[in-house]
Amino acid sequence: MSDVGVTEIRLAEAADAGLIARIHMASRVVTMPYLPPQKRSHDQVARWIEDVLLKSCRTWVAVRDGEILGYAALEGDMLEHLYLRPDVRRQGIGTLLLDEIKRHSPDGVSLHVFQQNTDARAFYDLHGFTVVDTSDGHRNMENLPDMTLRWTPASTSTR
Repeated sequence: MSDVGVTEIRLAEAADAGLIARIHMASRVVTMPYLPPQKRSHDQVARWIEDVLLKSCRTWVAVRDGEILGYAALEGDMLEHLYLRPDVRRQGIGTLLLDEIKRHSPDGVSLHVFQQNTDARAFYDLHGFTVVDTSDGHRNMENLPDMTLRWTPASTSTR
């Protein structure tokens, strides 16, 4: 690594799909061990990222010293994904990605998070998200209880 690697945020490209897939898969295994085992191969996930995610969402990657460290995908006002490489968590990279999402969401942004994902819930709470509703898991393919969180610019003001 260089002396002081600066993390930059840029739009994802099709050529990033393989690395984004690696991050997606590794992060889910490490941060959400309660999820069922992944049934799809890396190549299948990479193909989904290139053919579906990158075409339906505005997707940004966090890059430092030429390495992709994480990504965030926004569809309309819904944050669909925000994943980091497990070895770079708690370094401000998630905040940089979330700040980019907020910049592109002047009316606010929503997301779904598993109720069991206490680390993610704490992260989003720290960044001004509030619980809008909860679900018994009927709306996600894992059938796990989840929550909808929402951030609006007014929710972070001091007045």
